Amino acid sequence: MAQSDLALARRLLAGEEAAFEEFFAAYFPRLYRFARVRLGGDEDAAEDVVQTTLIRALDKLHTYRGEAELFTWLCTFCRREIATWFERTGRTADVSLADDRPETRAVLDAITALSRDDPESELHRRELSRLVQTVLDHLPGRYGDALEWKYIEGLSVQEISGRLGLGYKAAESLLTRARQAFREGFALVVAGQLDRARFESGPREG
Repeated sequence: MAQSDLALARRLLAGEEAAFEEFFAAYFPRLYRFARVRLGGDEDAAEDVVQTTLIRALDKLHTYRGEAELFTWLCTFCRREIATWFERTGRTADVSLADDRPETRAVLDAITALSRDDPESELHRRELSRLVQTVLDHLPGRYGDALEWKYIEGLSVQEISGRLGLGYKAAESLLTRARQAFREGFALVVAGQLDRARFESGPREG
């Protein structure tokens, strides 16, 4: 998939009109759904965010090296624009665990080694990906980006430091803080899921 994505990126950089049509047809709807669920269902905001995302991504397309799927790469931009939208509007992000869309799971498929062939494992994989995505989306600062670059795109600390505009040691320190924030956030999310499961199951018969 990454190789075909890289081929599309090269066609876009070459100014091929058909490539732009293919790009927008393939990624606008997926990013729109990705953004809408994170913006509380605000369709107008989602459309604005995705348009800005695609413009910024195209401007940086020369940096795409095909090491991750293009959609994964685009989601990094989209997440940043969503955060900017919340800052600009003064609204608060709603941390929801109801997001189980395929495109959300696709961003983090690489985090799990669970078998895709076993239906039960597939359910666990989907749930895990959904919970991880929820936590990444709400980490402070650049923590979510740094963790995705490290563990999904497989970038080195040196490469991450370049993207962040930091020195090697500073990037290493940021990753350490990001991992700690992720562990704490994930523990809270899982605890919330367990509490919800207990509530929904109701009292057990004696």
